[in-house]
Amino acid sequence: MTYRVTLIPGDGIGPEITSETVKVLAATGLSFEWDRQFAGMAAIAAVGTPIPEDTLASIRERKLALKGPLTTPVGTGFRSVNVALRKEFELFANLRPARTILPGGRFEGIDIVMVRENLEGLYVGVENFITIAGDQRAVAVSQAIVTRQGCERIIRWAFEFAVRYGRKKVTIVHKANILKMVSGLFLEIGHAIGKEYEGRVESTDLIVDNAAMQLVLKPEQFDVIVTTNLFGDILSDEISGLVGGLGLTPGANIGTEVGIFEAVHGSAPDIAGLGVANPSAQIMAAALMLDHIGEGEHGGRIRQAIHDVIVDDGIRTRDIGGSASTSEFGDAIARRLV
Repeated sequence: MTYRVTLIPGDGIGPEITSETVKVLAATGLSFEWDRQFAGMAAIAAVGTPIPEDTLASIRERKLALKGPLTTPVGTGFRSVNVALRKEFELFANLRPARTILPGGRFEGIDIVMVRENLEGLYVGVENFITIAGDQRAVAVSQAIVTRQGCERIIRWAFEFAVRYGRKKVTIVHKANILKMVSGLFLEIGHAIGKEYEGRVESTDLIVDNAAMQLVLKPEQFDVIVTTNLFGDILSDEISGLVGGLGLTPGANIGTEVGIFEAVHGSAPDIAGLGVANPSAQIMAAALMLDHIGEGEHGGRIRQAIHDVIVDDGIRTRDIGGSASTSEFGDAIARRLV
């Protein structure tokens, strides 16, 4: 079978790490048909818009995209190209797994999956200023919008993910003690859905500030975390920090029809073209894509190969204490897979 995938190399270091990812995927023996498209600054340079219609059409047709990091253009009316893609394809679930790879860190054995609601909350961008005494910017107002359907969809998705991958516990993270309605609704629905999975998945909840503290005190207590948009955005980066940073954590944005898989770090224009970027996060995002399409065995092989290259072979890019180039690191992973 040949998998048809939209490939968006991205900006900055994106083309470099995406090239290594394609190389690694080829080494699995699976067959891919890549439709290369532009987005972000590369698209601005090519066709004058950050999200070309050809790119959107390709994703609509293939339902699957592997995307490098993008730079959001300034002054074009786009708050974020990534946010626009999530809204266009209703990618309601943001998946951010983090697992210990580097030895000798503060924490060992971390294996946490963050499931973040991707379309609601404060990030809907409903904001305005209130004029007082002639000052047009005297008060800034932002509305957090949370729907019952949105809560049910993401929480059930998190529990189903836990069941599918043999996870034992889902922690519902909220701020219902203060935000009685927008966070209270999330918690209420979380408790109701949790009861449906009793005997299969343990369910618990934590206030977000306590969750942030517990993550740095005793991260091994966490398995799957599900939370709202803003909290998930913040906590997912904290979790990445526990395992060595954003260079070692992939991400996926998944809807009912489309899945877009990506490294969660930025485009790092300061090191673009130098051949020193770490492609691990992008390669692990490809492994998530394989899980998504039912090729989980090959996804697991890729994750194991990354671990073996870093830990057993000692081949590392400079951000994780080595001197290997981007292509040398990619070659080493590909060799492990052949």
